[in-house]
Amino acid sequence: MKDEPLVLGIETSCDETGIGIVRGHTLLADAIASSVDEHARFGGVVPEVASRAHLEAMTPTVDRALADAGITLNDIDAIAVTAGPGLAGALLVGVAAAKAYSLGLGKPLYGVNHLAAHVAVDQLEHGALPKPCVALLVSGGHSSLLLVPDVASDVRPLGATVDDAAGEAFDKVARVLDLGFPGGPYIDRAAREGDPGSVFFPRGKYDDGTYDFSFSGLKTAVARWVEARERAGEPVPVADVAAAFQEAVVDVLTKKAIAACKDNDVSHLLVGGGVAANSRLRAMAQERCEAAGIELRVPRPKLCTDNGAMVAALGSELVAAGLAPSDLGLPADSSLPITQVLV
Repeated sequence: MKDEPLVLGIETSCDETGIGIVRGHTLLADAIASSVDEHARFGGVVPEVASRAHLEAMTPTVDRALADAGITLNDIDAIAVTAGPGLAGALLVGVAAAKAYSLGLGKPLYGVNHLAAHVAVDQLEHGALPKPCVALLVSGGHSSLLLVPDVASDVRPLGATVDDAAGEAFDKVARVLDLGFPGGPYIDRAAREGDPGSVFFPRGKYDDGTYDFSFSGLKTAVARWVEARERAGEPVPVADVAAAFQEAVVDVLTKKAIAACKDNDVSHLLVGGGVAANSRLRAMAQERCEAAGIELRVPRPKLCTDNGAMVAALGSELVAAGLAPSDLGLPADSSLPITQVLV
């Protein structure tokens, strides 16, 4: 609707420069410039390279988003930007750009939490979030279970990874198997040709009674198994190992997510973050939600990975809630806690 706020969102927490434009719950533009190819040869994201790429991509990506939406900067009602968590240098580029646009246009500025934005983006596809819902957020930097009574003001941590995030484990196992970077899509594709029951890999913290995750031991177990095969001069069944590893990750994630919903008497589970694009995670989450009588919400894959649309979506929610905007002294906080939705 025309009377809903038109919000421009800026996302630079890692290696994607994302610019989104949202009116209410309607997505008008989602432009992304990724520097992933520049990091691939290092097997991981290099912060300095990412920061430089954001600097170079910012203005062209904003211009592309405006063109896609068929608007000008003067039409924007508010600017939202990821203030944390993420890579410090990368965040600084986005926050500085958002301040410049805010000051130059005379528009309010909203510094938002990256994880809360991953929750809010689902509204662009499935409408307003149920209150409350449980959110399982899984990416290269985060694996978290959250209770979300209100995405604009009340997000509560239930559990998180105690070591490697799920996406980080995907990257490391992909490297062990000589697959590409980022590892998630390569593992997903390879696993489709493999047998997940061919090898049993450990499930960290599976029955510990918490909502926390641990994937470091799993990653190490895969590496040791592959090394043992190679020492014995035996071929490594890449597809089978990928499938077995993926099954172990997805088993733990979905088991704990369902438990969080049941224990908190919540009937809706939202899955978000880059790993939510994984086909096996989506399938197992659907199976277990149906068995438990829980409604599953998962955005389409493009909205799961880091993007400006999610930042704009959360910004729109904050504007609609009548919350005061951020100060121009807004900091970038690489370890911003999830309980702080608006900075």
